[in-house]
Amino acid sequence: MKQILVGASLTALMAGAGLAQSFLGDLAIDPEDARIGTQHYSPFVDQSFPNRVFWGDTHLHTSYSTDAGMVGNALGPDEAFRFARGEKVRASLGDYAQLVRPLDFLVVADHAENLGLAPMISESNPQLLANSWGRQVHDLVKAGNPLAAYVLWGESMMVNTDPLDDDDLTRTFYNRIVDTAEHYNEPGVFTALNGFEWTSVTNANNLHRVVMFRDGADKVADIVPFSNYDSSDPEDLWDWMEAYEARTGGKVMAFPHNGNLSNGLMFDDTRANGEPLDVAYAESLLFRQSGH
Repeated sequence: MKQILVGASLTALMAGAGLAQSFLGDLAIDPEDARIGTQHYSPFVDQSFPNRVFWGDTHLHTSYSTDAGMVGNALGPDEAFRFARGEKVRASLGDYAQLVRPLDFLVVADHAENLGLAPMISESNPQLLANSWGRQVHDLVKAGNPLAAYVLWGESMMVNTDPLDDDDLTRTFYNRIVDTAEHYNEPGVFTALNGFEWTSVTNANNLHRVVMFRDGADKVADIVPFSNYDSSDPEDLWDWMEAYEARTGGKVMAFPHNGNLSNGLMFDDTRANGEPLDVAYAESLLFRQSGH
């Protein structure tokens, strides 16, 4: 029996050593550097590349996104960040949910188009009610017909016409998200990133991009997120991003998602304006999507 146990132990040790060597290989470290006593004390000091993996979500919507808040999602940015950090949160339908392992980071990327419309309706926001369209969707929801209100909003999206056209209102609700991110951001423990989603829907095709900032509230607060109402052309979004960086000294990137729903337009061989792709376009695309 002792021989069997010794043999099993040796096998386990050899297997563990093999896994360790495999893990070290994944980090691109020479296995010889990991042998204690044969090399200098800190073999990792000379590395010039990151080798820690962080887990998070860069595309999360709360009730502040009309396509979420108008169809039953009652949870806002506060609940989103709490849930990401590992807290137990009560979901919209009443059940409790909690992550087995908390995330390292989160971007609350709510749609820029009429950002905050659902909570505006819930609160009966005076600025919303002062707008005839705003009062119409408000009254539909309060009368128990949120689907009709959502359809009404969708019609505006399809024709790129902002039915509210109120930058102050958008800014107010975006600042709530920024303030919540600042509250839950804890360097070294959890990163609450600022962002939003630009929702280009050319001919009802998905050309959406998540816009993510490297900056805190000192630079991001009081912006009005660039929306599909401003333009459905990504080059105009990139111009807006360039202007933001020039004005604030900050950094921002924009990356697409769900290109499979773009009917091929996300991978078209022409630009949104009909012009052919060129080197300048390719460089701008790479620069704006890489985080430079």
